Amino acid sequence: MDMTLFIIVLIVIFAFAFDFINGFHDTANAIATSVSTKALSPKVAIVLAASMNFIGALTFTGVAKTVSKDIVDPFTIHNGLVVVLSALIAAIAWNLITWYYGIPSSSSHAIIGAIAGAAISAAGFHAIQYSGFIKIIEALILSPFIALAVGFIMMTIFALIFKNANLSKTNRGFRTFQIFTAALQSFSHGTNDAQKAMGIITLALISGKFLEAGSDVPDWVRLGAATAMGIGTSIGGWKIIKTVGGKITKLQPVNGAAADLSSALIIFTFTALHLPVSTTHVISTAIMGVGSAKRVKGVKWGVARKIVMTWIITLPISALIAAGIYQVLNLFL
Repeated sequence: MDMTLFIIVLIVIFAFAFDFINGFHDTANAIATSVSTKALSPKVAIVLAASMNFIGALTFTGVAKTVSKDIVDPFTIHNGLVVVLSALIAAIAWNLITWYYGIPSSSSHAIIGAIAGAAISAAGFHAIQYSGFIKIIEALILSPFIALAVGFIMMTIFALIFKNANLSKTNRGFRTFQIFTAALQSFSHGTNDAQKAMGIITLALISGKFLEAGSDVPDWVRLGAATAMGIGTSIGGWKIIKTVGGKITKLQPVNGAAADLSSALIIFTFTALHLPVSTTHVISTAIMGVGSAKRVKGVKWGVARKIVMTWIITLPISALIAAGIYQVLNLFL
């Protein structure tokens, strides 16, 4: 087999593996609130999330195009395919480490940091397309703060509207409403997160000259990424569900619905702008915002601080891991 084709096959396999891991790593966040408030049983929540993630992943490709062209130019990097493979291995490794410890880190930060790190390791700092890269980093940084504010506002509005309502009836109604918000949350997750693997494969196909620059994401790539994420979702990620659904703040159905609605709105907005965001960050900070609106001291800021620290270190650590992996693979490929 031709070496170029061999590396591309490896990239496709690892990209689908990344989406599979993303499915049980990140999608846990999408259903955490509905499971913790008992709006949905774990099995039903997983089936719902897997189905909606699959549909969402097939619906949009704008983020995939951003990932495939705005971080690095594959034609200007020596051994571009090895760069892509190194980035995938590094992102998968970091995702598995944080999943093992039940920390809701960002797959988006991991893959974007890894691409940058591997590219710099291969060709120096000039390999990065800074205008596109900075735009992506800005989206990753701003989106959690926006989600925090929107979560706070959404919960405040709900509290005003239902302040004189019967608590038992309100909780019952919001528990039913959470079925819709959980589905919406999972769909929005698919529209953004699955596209990162699509973008990676497209980047590899362009680098290997199997596609022209600016080409649309091939249908088989969209279907494969959507399927991998759907299957990954069906496995579940219970450690992360426990952290997001209960350890940040005590959730009731009204809080869960407000958090789901807020984060889905933010994710849809950034997907429409063709910008990758971390669904983990958005969902977690929306929950913090909702908890703050109810009672600032009700948010377990120690757990929140641990999550935020993981977000901060993910970009540089995944970049360093990818840079090291590139140097090793470059000896053999």
